[in-house]
Amino acid sequence: MSYRDAIPADAPAIRTLFADSFTRTFGHLYAPADLAAFLAPMTVEAWQAEIADPAYAFRLAEADGVLAGFVKLGPATFPVERSGPAIELRQFYVDAAYHGSGIAPVLMDWALATARARGAVEMFLSVYVDNARARRFYTRYGFERIGRYTFMVGDHADEDDIMRLTL
Repeated sequence: MSYRDAIPADAPAIRTLFADSFTRTFGHLYAPADLAAFLAPMTVEAWQAEIADPAYAFRLAEADGVLAGFVKLGPATFPVERSGPAIELRQFYVDAAYHGSGIAPVLMDWALATARARGAVEMFLSVYVDNARARRFYTRYGFERIGRYTFMVGDHADEDDIMRLTL
């Protein structure tokens, strides 16, 4: 496994991994029109713009040159009180074929180190209330549930937990 920062040329692979992973994990929860509406704005060009934007940070995990997982950090936007500079863990996906391979801890360690290096004192994320696997993973790192967040997938409202970690 190798790890590196993303470049705009990685956008097609990131988009594919994101869409495939999200659909595989959560697609059964939504009407096809809602899922399509959610994924539609996540174009290759939109991913390229975020990769090029210094407000965001991406780290990739690759197995023999093939994208196996990624994490994305970005500006904190959740409607919560902050105790200082904050960052948001926006997306964290590992291809199902690589679950349990050790990718997730390496990506999380990078995310935490990058957040601290950028001066953040808190990291926020949201996780679907019924995603027990992800909730366990984040809890192991010290994230605590601080509230709820409505996550829209098309016209479908999901309930996510907002979690915070003091860095």
